This record gives sequence, C-alpha cells and structure tokens, in this order.
Amino acid sequence: MNFDIAIIGGGPAGYNAAAQASDQGLQVILFERATLGGVCLNEGCIPTKSLLHAAHLYHDVASSAALGIEIEGSVKADYSRIAAHKDEVVKTLTSGVAYKMKQHGVTVVPASARLEGQEGELIRVATDTETYLVRYVLLATGSETVIPPIPGLDGVSYWTSREALAATELPRDIAIIGGGVIGMEFADVYASLGVPVTVIEMAPEILGAMDKETSATLRKLFKKRGVKFHLESKVVEVSPEGVTIETKKGERELIAASQILLSVGRRPLSVGLGLESLGIQQNRAAVVVNEYMQTSHPQVYAVGDLTGFSLLAHTAIREGEVAVEHIVSGAGHPMRYDAIPGVVYTHPELAGVGATEEQLQAEGRYYRALKLPMAYAGRYVVEQGQAPGLCKVLVDENDRILGCHILGTPASELILLAGIAIADGTSVEDFRRHVFPHPTVGEILHEVLLS
Repeated sequence: MNFDIAIIGGGPAGYNAAAQASDQGLQVILFERATLGGVCLNEGCIPTKSLLHAAHLYHDVASSAALGIEIEGSVKADYSRIAAHKDEVVKTLTSGVAYKMKQHGVTVVPASARLEGQEGELIRVATDTETYLVRYVLLATGSETVIPPIPGLDGVSYWTSREALAATELPRDIAIIGGGVIGMEFADVYASLGVPVTVIEMAPEILGAMDKETSATLRKLFKKRGVKFHLESKVVEVSPEGVTIETKKGERELIAASQILLSVGRRPLSVGLGLESLGIQQNRAAVVVNEYMQTSHPQVYAVGDLTGFSLLAHTAIREGEVAVEHIVSGAGHPMRYDAIPGVVYTHPELAGVGATEEQLQAEGRYYRALKLPMAYAGRYVVEQGQAPGLCKVLVDENDRILGCHILGTPASELILLAGIAIADGTSVEDFRRHVFPHPTVGEILHEVLLS
C-alpha cells in the first residue's frame, strides 16, 4: 500500500494539508485515531466559542433594558441545552471535514500511526494492523493538556478543558488555575452565566505574552463583573476544600472552591510517533523544523502544536500549506510568524498581532505607540455603549507598522487588517489612503493612524 504522502493527525493542519496535497496530484493517506477535526474542532476552539456565544447572548438579553427593550419575567440560561447545542455544532462541522476528505479523494484511516524506519527511498508508516510505504510524511499530532505535579491533585475531581466542555451542568463555583487564553475564555462563560469565578495566575498579569495594557484593562473589566484574581500566586496544594496558594510575599491562603479547572498550558504530542527510527531531532517534546516545516529528515515534515512554537489552529493551517508547497515544488514561501494574530474571544474581545511594547522594549528597538479609545468609532458606541476599549498601533522610525493590539468587540475580525499591513510592510501613509466604510468599528484603525 503505497502513497505519496502520509499525514498523521487529522486536526486543522492535517486535514487542510491533506486536501491541498490531493489537489496538487499527490496520493494522500490520513491517519486520525480519534475524530477528524482534532482538538480545535472537538474539544477546543469551536465548542468553546459555542459556549461563549450563548453566554454573551444571555448577558446581552439580560442587560437589554439599557436599550429600551423590556423583557417580562426573568431571563434563564438552561446550560444542558446550551451544551447540547454546542455538541450539534461540533457534529455538523466534523461531518463537514469527513465530507471534505471524501471529496478530495483522501484515504482516511481511523487509527494511530507511527514511523518505522525506511525501505530504500520510502518511509514505513505503521498502524497496529497495517504497514504503508510513502515518499513523504507530514506529522500533525497536536498537543495535550499539561497536568502539573500539584500536591493533592490525585485526590480531587478536577477538570481540564475537555471535562469542562463535556459538562452538562454549571459548577456551583469554580477556581481556574491559569489565566491564559483558555482560562479567561472559560472564566467569561461561567461569569456571564452567574457562576462565582476565581482565577489564579503565577505571572504578574493574565494572558501571557499578549499586550500588557490591553490585558490589564480586560482583567479590570472582569473584576467589575465579580471575577476574583490572584496574580503572582503559586498553587501549592489542592484539596476537596479548594486551592491553597502562596502569594508573592510568601503568605499562604486557602481559596474555597467546589470545582477546579486546570488551564496551565499544552505540550506537543510526540510520544509513540517513532521519531527515533528516523533520527528526527527534537527539543524536549517538540519536533525541530526549518522555515519550510521540514524536520532533520528531508522527507518528514512537522506542523502545528507538535513543533511547540505557536499553538494556534490558524498557525497550524498555514504551516501545513507551507509544508505541502515545499514538498510539491521543492521551494515556496517560508513560514513567517511575525504577523500571526492572537485572539481572546471574551466579552469584550482582545486581539493582537505583531510586536508588543514589552517585546520591543526588551529588544531595545525604537517604536511609537499610536492609540485611541474604541469610542472614536461611532458604530462601536452604537453597539457597545460606553464599554471601555482601546486600539493601539505600534510603528517604527519609518512609520512601518510593527504591531497592533485591540480591546473591544469585534477585535477578532479587525486584527486581520493590521496583520496584512505587517506582512506586507505597509506604512502608515499607505494605510491612510484606504477608504473605510462608515460607520464601521474598523474605522478605528484609520482614526488611530491619523491621530
């Protein structure tokens, strides 16, 4: 059973690369041990956004009196039905991926696969029952949740994002360990639906490497909604009573919680892939690649979370495109990471692309920060009222755009404009010449660059 390329992993990187490779005339076989769509579609991006959409809609309806819309009786959220709708969304989209593979003529094998060395110029890829010979391999196995060695963890019924998404009832209250993107999105879901939420974060600010000014503003908005934060706090123990933390000052405190959600990061899934059979270089769990996503073995490529670089679905999709292009042509466009947007789908949304002020300061690079409140865009005021928001654009000495950071819905849609500008080396003057429709929230970018 010979194929031109074997793709191990059917997440966003894997299934999109499979379709692209097939379109380029390659015979493609795709291995996926679970459900097509990967973590993103089945237990990550998509189901989380479904819950967030329902929570935000509930919040908007409950607060609609400010717009003159009166609702008789109380507004209730039936979480079991919210969860059921989320499952229907996932089912629809996973079915769509399966149909896409069929339409593109991709052979899908529902099994784990591993590398087992070479036979001449071909690579052996094996499942528990079959062995295949292929010219190229694309590894796209994704990542798994990090479970830190916290004392007492084995004695409590904690959640990761997987268990949180599988739940059909809201917790009475919840302590979220980790204030990254996943932690903050779940904090938003629960807080919007009336669940008391506490977020515990070791770093001085939430949301890791994202812009600190917008992250801090988002945290303050969450605090006004009743979410409690413990920053620069280390979890030293968990128990049925809750989470014990140690503060920056060395003081210990028990945070009572009936439910704990672990959200401290993810790590590449490389165990059991047979990388050693081909001498493929690794950096701990991650697979080392070059700018074309090629590993230390010229016929094996790795993309997505497996490389441990940018654990985002849209990054993975682009990496897959770069890899397939290089396999087919021997050249193509190298992977760029300087214009990949990052989004937090909270209410309000927060998004950033390119350099942050903190990054530029650490590198000693010159920059200017141009920024305005989102209220400078008329439509933002129409839709969001007086909700705080900020648009910040960072430019260099030649007025080239280095980075952009937006707090305010729909930041997830607007950030692409700045990403294109960074990727294309657009100057402020170039950007100013573009005409924005009025009234739109996107006009804020034009206003900032004219400020």
